[in-house]
Amino acid sequence: MATATEPKQVQQQATDVAVVAASAPGGGRKVVDEVSGWMRVMDDGTVDRTWTGPPEALPLMQPVPPYAEPRDGHTLHDIPGEPNLRVYLPEVATDAGAGLPVIVQLHGGGFCISHPSWLMYHHFYARLACALPAVVVAIELPLAPERRLPAQVDVALDALRRLRSIAVSDGADDPAAKLLRTAADFSRVFLIGDSSGGNLVHLVGARVGEDGAGTWAPLRVAGGIPIHPGFVRATRSKSEMEGTADSVFFTLDMLDKFLAMALPEGETKDHPYTCPMGPNAPPLESVPLPPMLVAVAEHDLIRDTNLEYVDALRAAGKEVELLVNRGMSHSFYLNKYAVDMDPVTGERTKELVDAIKSFVDRR
Repeated sequence: MATATEPKQVQQQATDVAVVAASAPGGGRKVVDEVSGWMRVMDDGTVDRTWTGPPEALPLMQPVPPYAEPRDGHTLHDIPGEPNLRVYLPEVATDAGAGLPVIVQLHGGGFCISHPSWLMYHHFYARLACALPAVVVAIELPLAPERRLPAQVDVALDALRRLRSIAVSDGADDPAAKLLRTAADFSRVFLIGDSSGGNLVHLVGARVGEDGAGTWAPLRVAGGIPIHPGFVRATRSKSEMEGTADSVFFTLDMLDKFLAMALPEGETKDHPYTCPMGPNAPPLESVPLPPMLVAVAEHDLIRDTNLEYVDALRAAGKEVELLVNRGMSHSFYLNKYAVDMDPVTGERTKELVDAIKSFVDRR
């Protein structure tokens, strides 16, 4: 149940879920499709995203309310608007006139589920804000099938426009926006995305590049960090056929059904949104991308197509760095309990944070 201190968008999300759940099959509707416990599509087109999988996973999906009083070296603020933004501000002193880099988070969930306020994102991005240090801005993205691609790309671009407006505005505005403007160096914006959010890093970075620096100044996208991006092909890769999902957070059922619901009607996974290295996409040589750091999990079901993407960037002459998360599965670092309790997962998460810090510090 949402509390009075929770952000307005989180309250609305909880209300929407409750309404849909209350009117589920007992109200005469029928489930026409279900995805691995994450969501059910009803025969009237409505969607129920009430979690029905293992109950031990549920705490990771609980929303974290904002807080203006420092916790663990940072504060957390919501900036309502179109779209809603969530801002992590580390408590660090900077040189006079120097701002902190801005990390713009594009959340995963196969374009169909999740919310940036969830604990799974919160614990990692709060840590990242303090470790770099950087301002982290998480974007609330629309969800498919209600809103199919390219809606997520368009909203991410709208978020960058909001940041640009905050950067140039000196008038009265949201108090959190004023804090953000004071803390941030908008000439050092880095796009970071988990899973399907990694696809958005590529797609949004390309769109910004096509517009040219003058369109976005003083905001500048200095780099992109796709983490375990959802790049695939219509045909199964070797890792998809031979791998075994060891997490409720990523299965082949989710991969297939989420993308079928998210891609434009009638399109396959060979679409440029999910296969930017394929023949249906513009040649990568012609795509204006920022420098990239791509993280690939060794045991990810889509490891092979992730590596193919990196190889294609290199062949196209793009600036790209690769980090392989040895022994890890898809989005391992979002599982707070594994990060805290399993030494190997904790060490691999530290390696990921350190690699991101190194990448950002050099740009």
